[in-house]
This record gives sequence, structure tokens and C-alpha cells, in this order.
Amino acid sequence: MKQQTFNIEVAQSNIDWTGRKVTGSHFGTINLKQGSLSVADGKLTGGAFVIDVHSIKILDVTDPATNAQFAGHLASDDFFGTTQYPEAQFEITAVVNNHVEGKLTIKGITHPIGFDANVHVNGDTLTASGKLVVDRTLYGIRFRSGNFFQNLGDTLIYNDFDLIVNITAKAA
Repeated sequence: MKQQTFNIEVAQSNIDWTGRKVTGSHFGTINLKQGSLSVADGKLTGGAFVIDVHSIKILDVTDPATNAQFAGHLASDDFFGTTQYPEAQFEITAVVNNHVEGKLTIKGITHPIGFDANVHVNGDTLTASGKLVVDRTLYGIRFRSGNFFQNLGDTLIYNDFDLIVNITAKAA
């Protein structure tokens, strides 16, 4: 059995995020900080990566003042509390037929999460992508959640947000 470790090329990898509310959605990017993936006989078997929560960018709000205000709110304790929790982590616990199970840690809180991944190994390069649907309330992010607040009307923010992870990694 051929086992390999692939180190994530953070400059060539990223996470796209989308959050939704009653009146629409917002989207942007988050950088990966570091990580590696393990492969046996060309199949993903494990790995982990660190997300740089400070790097959250909002791409759909073009007014600089509004964008800065929104980014500040995402960094605040209402959302990701980046001063206290500058990083999030994901660790793979199992892979079966390209379905990845793992542990996602946000704000120091860890929960299991699963998703389907597309993984390709070509020589010394690995590319992988997958879409994680995250329930923010599991991680203490309750701001304008209908689970915790009544009568929000059109200010309601849906609990689930998407993280589309795109990784390029090189053999160690």
C-alpha cells in the first residue's frame, strides 16, 4: 500500500462561504492557514487543516464603509469572535467512498460534520473540494437565529451557512 502525505498549498487553496437571510444572501472567502491530507493508494484517508478566521472577506458588499462595518460584525462576538478565536479547525475522522466525516471546531466548540468530497491525485499534486453545510447555532453563533429569537421578520438570518473548500496540495 502506497501512503503519501500532501501539504496544503495555502496560496492555491481557499474557502468560499455563503450565508443566507430572509431578504437574500452574502458571500465571500476565507483563507486556509495550514494543513495536510493523507492518501493511501490514491484514496483520501485522513488529514486536517486550520482556517484563518481573521481572513474572512465579504465579496458582495461593494461600498467600502458598509463592507468594513459588516466585516467588523462578523469578527465580533455576535459571530466568530476572532479576537479570542482567530482560527477554526477541521479534522478528518473517516472517509468512505469519498464521503468525509470529521470534526469541525469553531469558537472552541467541536461538532461532527460530514460531506461528499471530490479528490484527485495526479503525480505529486492533490486537488480536493467539498461543500460543508454548517449549523452556526451549534457553535454559539445565535445572532438573529429563529431558534433563539422571536418576531425577527425580515431580519432573520438562517442557521445554516455553506463552506465550499477548494484545496491544492503537494506531496511532502
